[in-house]
Amino acid sequence: MEIIKDKEDNILAMLIRAEYAPSKTEFYTPDTFSQQLGIIKYPNGHKIKPHYHNLVERNVQYTQEVLVIRKGKVKVSIYDKNLEFVVETILNTHDVILLASGGHGFEMIEDAEMLEVKQGPYNGIQNDKTHF
Repeated sequence: MEIIKDKEDNILAMLIRAEYAPSKTEFYTPDTFSQQLGIIKYPNGHKIKPHYHNLVERNVQYTQEVLVIRKGKVKVSIYDKNLEFVVETILNTHDVILLASGGHGFEMIEDAEMLEVKQGPYNGIQNDKTHF
């Protein structure tokens, strides 16, 4: 589990490597995040009662996205809120990254397939993101 922060200690990204294997359930994100990220562990035979989620109004101000690298190798560059470069790292097959704040860019090192989870609906490239 890797946490990438800026100089002001703000979380920019959280990275769970494919080989990371906690011994028990762990959640990594603070309650203030609009995306919650964790690994849930259950023993063989455990059952989760059927359920549904209640209608809860939430105020989401920034899009946070989770990427699962399903195939390939991807270089991700992380930037702070001032768009200053912080770090780059390589994501491999089955790695997971939560992009929490600041900016980010990607370069495919190998043919890649990524599963993306983020808040919707997508408002189009002109309304939902700014390129730099």
